[in-house]
Amino acid sequence: QVQLVESGGGLVQPGGSLRLSCVASGSIFNIYVMGWYRQAPGSERELVAAITSMESPSYGDSAKGRFTISRDNAKNAAYLQMNSLKPEDTALYYCNAFIKYTSQGEPELFWGQGTQVTVSS
Repeated sequence: QVQLVESGGGLVQPGGSLRLSCVASGSIFNIYVMGWYRQAPGSERELVAAITSMESPSYGDSAKGRFTISRDNAKNAAYLQMNSLKPEDTALYYCNAFIKYTSQGEPELFWGQGTQVTVSS
């Protein structure tokens, strides 16, 4: 079984920074794209950033210029460095990843449970 566990969320003042971490564990053969999504109350889940296994990043409009996604393939981990945080960044942040747990078959999509980010003075 594969698990994704996020950490690093919390309460931060506007203009502050946070670094989120996502670690995959379990029976893992290979991890392909890893991504960060967020969902605020009353809103749909939206893409924040994603990164391929070759460490090519892509960003949603809300993240461009402020957030940086990275990964450490040796640790099965992805990170989201968030700078210049705004109150509208307040949301539950989820990590996901396409993972193959054997050499056979297709990658499956896994989600973490989420970590809360609150930006408020």
